[in-house]
Amino acid sequence: MGKRKKSSYIIQSVTNALDLLEEYRGDEIELGVTELSKRLGLHKNNVFRLLATLESMGYMEQNKITGNYRLGLRVLELGQVFIKHMGLLKMARPILQEVVDKCNETAYLGLIRENRVVYVDVVEASRPVRVVSRVGVGLPVFSSAVGKVQVAYESADEMRQALEEGPLQQFTHNTIIDKDELIEHLKMIHDQGYALDDEEYDEGIRCVGVPVHDYTRRVIAGISISGPAYRFTDERLKEELIPLAKEAGERLSERLGYAISI
Repeated sequence: MGKRKKSSYIIQSVTNALDLLEEYRGDEIELGVTELSKRLGLHKNNVFRLLATLESMGYMEQNKITGNYRLGLRVLELGQVFIKHMGLLKMARPILQEVVDKCNETAYLGLIRENRVVYVDVVEASRPVRVVSRVGVGLPVFSSAVGKVQVAYESADEMRQALEEGPLQQFTHNTIIDKDELIEHLKMIHDQGYALDDEEYDEGIRCVGVPVHDYTRRVIAGISISGPAYRFTDERLKEELIPLAKEAGERLSERLGYAISI
C-alpha cells in the first residue's frame, strides 16, 4: 500500500486562515470583512469566524474605530523568532563594521521592546572622542533616531496609541514633547526614510537612524550612526552619513528577504 500524498492531509479551514493572513502581504494595513470575503471567495460568516479565531490567538487585531482588521502582534513575534533563528545579529555585524570602517563613527543595531529602544549590538569608532556604548540599555523611543525611525513606519492609530501612555519627557531643549508636532515629525521621517536625533536625548550628540525591514515588509529594527555634534555637521550628514546609513539599512533588509523594489 503506497503512501498517501501530503495534499490529502490538508485541512481546508487552516488553508483558509493562512490565505487570509497572506492578504496582508500588500500595502493595505487594514482590511474589512467584506473586502476579505471578495478576495478569498468565502462567505462573510466564514471570514468573520476565521478573523474571530485568529484574533483570539493574537494573530489579528480589530481597529475599534473602523471595524477593520490588521495583523496582530503574534505575527510580529513569530517573525522576530524567525529572524532570531536566522541570526539577525550575525547578519548585521559585518554591515555595522563596514559602516564604521567607512566613517569611523559608532554604529548601532536597535530594537523596540516595551516602548523602549534597546541597542542589541554596536561597533565603536576608534576615535578618542566617541559615543559610549549603550548595548542592553533601554532608551526613550521618541528622543532617539533609531526609535523614531521604527515608530514612523507604524500606522497613525499605532503612533497615537504609543503616545497616549503619558507625557513626553524633555531631556534637552531640542526634545520634541508636543504630541501633535511629534506625529508630523514622524510622518516626515517616514517620507524621507531616515530620522535624526538632533541633540534630543544628550546635548552634544547627533545620530541618524534608518529602518530595517524583514521579509514581511515590516520594520523590525533600526541601524544608527552616532557621534559628537561637532563632527555631525549638516553638510557631513547630507553628503556622507545619511547615504551611508540608508545603504546599510537596505543591505540588511535585503538579507532578511525584503524586496525594496516592491
